[in-house]
Amino acid sequence: MTNRAARKFPLQLDRLAPASKAGVDGTPRETSGRALLRPQAPLMHVASQARQRAVPTGLGLDSADVRERMVSRLRTAGVRDESVLAAMASVPRHLFVDSGLVNQAYEDTSLPIGHGQTISKPSVVARMIEWLAGGAVATQTGSLGQVLEIGTGCGYQAAVLACLSRQVMSVERIQPLHVKARQHLSSLRETRVRLVYGDGTLGHAPNAPYQSIIAAAGGDTVPQAWLDQLAVGGRLVAPVRTQGQQQMLVVIDRSERGYTRSVHESVHFVPLRSGLD
Repeated sequence: MTNRAARKFPLQLDRLAPASKAGVDGTPRETSGRALLRPQAPLMHVASQARQRAVPTGLGLDSADVRERMVSRLRTAGVRDESVLAAMASVPRHLFVDSGLVNQAYEDTSLPIGHGQTISKPSVVARMIEWLAGGAVATQTGSLGQVLEIGTGCGYQAAVLACLSRQVMSVERIQPLHVKARQHLSSLRETRVRLVYGDGTLGHAPNAPYQSIIAAAGGDTVPQAWLDQLAVGGRLVAPVRTQGQQQMLVVIDRSERGYTRSVHESVHFVPLRSGLD
């Protein structure tokens, strides 16, 4: 070795880390307390260090806290019925949306579910069910009783309704959505919902009368079949298109004297269609 090279070598040694000793977890450490840089650390050390560095930055979608935060926003937005809020908190909405949209599952937004249909905003679902729960039957019994839902979609609203009802009959005219809803509800082992592939404009006469009827599609009028299948003392909530082509939420109560109709806030639902797709 030349003298010139020998003079360089001590300078390179000065850049090396000082002598090290093992910490309590077996990880090599400098005497100064800093971790020794190594090209490859033993696998057990890597795992240990990863656990130490991992800091939770969010809540999993399966966490009840995520749904509670959604419910807190609904409460702030004006939803007051605690039984409705509890039902919204109990149903995992992310299981009803496509995998690519799960990060938006608990935002107050409608999401596409295919075939030109959407899953309604949580605020719209909560508001409509809150109106339904204000009917005479629900007020007296604390339950929506036998419910007819028009437009199953992906099955989310049916799952929420099941938390508040004796039984839910849900009708869907688009067969792939009917199948998808069946899969979703089966995964939750929900037994209070019966799904019907059929024309929603006809209701479902075999199980009538219904104490509660709710629709997730809006037409120019409320079909006569729905009115006929509504029990005395029952309530119907549905979007109806006005002469200005704007959809409004309509609430209809049936008493011994007939039907009473009231019009509430503006909404936007897919059109009500007859027949099967």
